[in-house]
Amino acid sequence: MTSWRPAAGVQAARDRAAMMRRIRDYFDLEDVLEVDTPSLSNSAVSDTQIESFEIPTSLVSQRPMYLHTSPEFCMKRLLCAGFPDIFSICRVFRDGESGLRHQPEFTMIEWYRLGLGLDSIIDDTLRMIQAALTTAVLSDEPIQFEYRDCFVDNANVDPLTATTEELADAAGADAGLRQSIGEERDDWLDLILTTRVAPCFEPHRLTVLRHYPASQAALARLCPNDSRVADRFEVFIGAIELANGYVELVDAEEQAARIERDNEERRRRRRTVRPHDSKLLAALEAGLPACAGVAVGFERLQMIVADTEDMRDVITFSFETAP
Repeated sequence: MTSWRPAAGVQAARDRAAMMRRIRDYFDLEDVLEVDTPSLSNSAVSDTQIESFEIPTSLVSQRPMYLHTSPEFCMKRLLCAGFPDIFSICRVFRDGESGLRHQPEFTMIEWYRLGLGLDSIIDDTLRMIQAALTTAVLSDEPIQFEYRDCFVDNANVDPLTATTEELADAAGADAGLRQSIGEERDDWLDLILTTRVAPCFEPHRLTVLRHYPASQAALARLCPNDSRVADRFEVFIGAIELANGYVELVDAEEQAARIERDNEERRRRRRTVRPHDSKLLAALEAGLPACAGVAVGFERLQMIVADTEDMRDVITFSFETAP
């Protein structure tokens, strides 16, 4: 019986440790403080694209508790309390995510920089990724595109104005897929991004996609120059997403409204609605300073260095081999 064996070997562990040192060295040089946040919470994210693991009845609190999907909310509370630029490297948990590029438990690098706008936080993110990867795996300088331009150029559709029928045509969807996705506009956009846009990115070059539609703002502010889009960006290498970043929303009322809209969408899709983080909203009311934040999947970076498309090649114990 060999099921007890780890998924990856000693060299993967050595490479992981070396990359971890390079990332911490980067943040040390940038004077970014490492912080620690709890993995358990009485609340969970409302984002319709993310599902939390739930402990149905906790002996500690006598009510459900949730494993965090990101350290974001606690880190923003630290910023509201007066902390400087901060970063965290921690294990996070997301239900329903398992595959070649996904695991239900993985390592996230997340950081926040005070006072940075979109251009500056993109530059910071690219420098951090380059420090983590080393230049050996990158063929050219990073390149940046507007989200809208990429859809027009690679899928021949305008993501801001197209109807869902036009988006379905751009995706090359058959009758079954059209019926399955229906009028879910953002689902069509995500499908086109995955199947038509991202595959066009150069395989050994960092590509930045910026100004996502306002409907996909998540926790980003809307662009001051065009409210149809958000100050949100993602970084890819080839078709693999590495980073997701925002110029952060700091308005407590708007944040509460977005949480409620998320929950309305969850009810409409018959998904679980979980308690929201009232302490985050209270912190935002006290005042979140202007800042930008980024999340990067650590194992995705490992996959690039190891030249593999299977995350299990770089994780010591994958979900399938865990006890």
